[in-house]
Amino acid sequence: MADKLKLELVTPYKRVLSEEVDEVTAPGLVGEFGVLPGHTPLLTTLRIGELTYKQGSQTFHVAVNWGYVEVEENVVTILVETAEPADQIDLERAKAALGRAQEALKGLAGEDKSFKVMEAALERAMIRVQVASKKLH
Repeated sequence: MADKLKLELVTPYKRVLSEEVDEVTAPGLVGEFGVLPGHTPLLTTLRIGELTYKQGSQTFHVAVNWGYVEVEENVVTILVETAEPADQIDLERAKAALGRAQEALKGLAGEDKSFKVMEAALERAMIRVQVASKKLH
């Protein structure tokens, strides 16, 4: 059994990372799940949330937006709409987006067609703020 995982994180626009890692934790549609070397094959969906991976004693954080994860033979392939590592998120910009989403939701009723769109924008903004606050120093 291998002692490392190969993590491939890809968006429609670019490969965000390709790294040897010790562990991956992802925001599954029905809850968070972890992957260690030797994990059984898996194909599942991801929701908006925080993806983490460990390399040695360091933990890295990435904001992800909807997608899929496949685990097979110690390779974790993650395909998502967007992925932003903590060190690439502008915290002030993320906080501004959070404020805009909160304001927009105040003026919408639950049955309004724009409500779900703004609700997802709010969730993305909250995750970006959460992840940005975990930058490695």
